[in-house]
Amino acid sequence: MSMDRREFVKTTAATVAAAALVPPTAREAAAPPADPAFKELAMAALNAARAAGASYADVRIAHNRNQFIRTRERQIAGVTDTESLGVGVRTLVQGTWGFAASRALTKDAAAAAAREAAAISKANRAAQLKPVELAPVVKFPNASWRSPHKVDPWSVPIETKVGALLAANEAALKVDKVKYVFSGLFFVKEEKTFASTEGSFITQTIIRTWAPMQITAVASDFSDFQRRGNTSPPTGRGYEVVEQSLSPESATRWAEEAAQRLSAKPVEPGRYTLVLHPSHLWLTIHESIGHPTELDRALGYEANYAGTSFLAPPEQVIGKFKYGPEFMNVQGDRTQDGSCGQTGWDDEGVQAEAFSIVRNGVFVDYQTTREQVAWIAALGGAARSHGCSYADSWSSIQFQRMPNVSLLPGTEERSAEDLIAATDRGIYVVGDGSYSIDQQRYNFQFGGQVCYEITGGKLTGPLKDVAYQSRTPDFWNAMDMIGGPKSYELHGSFFDGKGQPGQINAVSHGCPPARFRDVTVINTGRKS
Repeated sequence: MSMDRREFVKTTAATVAAAALVPPTAREAAAPPADPAFKELAMAALNAARAAGASYADVRIAHNRNQFIRTRERQIAGVTDTESLGVGVRTLVQGTWGFAASRALTKDAAAAAAREAAAISKANRAAQLKPVELAPVVKFPNASWRSPHKVDPWSVPIETKVGALLAANEAALKVDKVKYVFSGLFFVKEEKTFASTEGSFITQTIIRTWAPMQITAVASDFSDFQRRGNTSPPTGRGYEVVEQSLSPESATRWAEEAAQRLSAKPVEPGRYTLVLHPSHLWLTIHESIGHPTELDRALGYEANYAGTSFLAPPEQVIGKFKYGPEFMNVQGDRTQDGSCGQTGWDDEGVQAEAFSIVRNGVFVDYQTTREQVAWIAALGGAARSHGCSYADSWSSIQFQRMPNVSLLPGTEERSAEDLIAATDRGIYVVGDGSYSIDQQRYNFQFGGQVCYEITGGKLTGPLKDVAYQSRTPDFWNAMDMIGGPKSYELHGSFFDGKGQPGQINAVSHGCPPARFRDVTVINTGRKS
């Protein structure tokens, strides 16, 4: 059901007024206890786990909040607020994992969850192939971290948020041929406490913000429609991101780009030199580098959700596989400021770090958790976890999730304009579109949003229906130019799925613009 802005504001004001009448004790019941109470809960769970036979245990107490606001043209399409609070306990008994969780935040409930986890560990021994070995970790007995942000999204009135969305929509709708506009605000806050039998006690507050917008232009005779979407990347910051990126001026520019695509020339299939903007290239990095370098995929443990990896077996590829040219360097990290994957520690209490995945064009290491280190330690992998363990809720068990995976800029300062100027015949691609990739992340196809023909080092007109096809090693080895530090940008995904039952992870991918030689381009609008 939709309502206009005046009705929405009236309803919201009434709801806020009603909430003010609720007794303070009732309102505060949904808030997480103070840290001393959390520590008592954690210690109760850890002591119970030890008593039940666990050689190792960790506890995660989490208060997760989400707010999603969606608008369509001049209407509010929906407002969703979710809140979840609970405790999860993971145990290791005779080398086998177990996990249990509880919504009840009492010492008795936490201890009961620990005993249940230990019982599940013992039951899982029947399927054990090899005991789990955990890589060493530095303990942090009293540590904390908070996402760098200026404005907590939950401190901003709902009327202000809706007003920003509807103002952007109105600006886009003023552009000729624009008929449909979607905009939204997605906010996430994770307040997490981690404790382990190894002596760590870590508290963190993680905030993420995304302001997506999708604009559709329709031809006068209804023979064609074109979209401009994914205009603002998600970030690990606060509401200030909305104020910076979702402006009427930006919405007008994106709407004009959507309308421009209606009269764009259909691309002629063939082989081209591609200049890819970071707003497009991030998705190719995500699918063709991020996912195949997850160690559980490479070893076949993650197969049903989007497949395994061509980058296997480890002994044949670590330090040997030529991913791309010598100037290609890819870094994994959960430390980059403002990124979706930024954190102080992962969900195993491993301090965040930056590490090389591709160095001088050669694949050198996978993404790992503490358990996974032993699988490749003898092959030249790191002796400690790269801090890639994450769970999207207290009720979910943590496992290996993608950190930020970024293509580092070159040492020479080059911009997208410099790469275009050095290209005689090619296509400049801005924005991510549809894509397809096989179950081993090897053969792929990626489409763009705003595309321009390059002739003689200049942009000579818009193109549409552009998509390129390649194989992962062929594509990255075709890269012959790369932008410099000033051209580096962060983009990414708010909803990266993995696992069974499925979990969601947010991740950023940084990169400069890059140029790729002799890539096959197809026309996606042709029927034959």
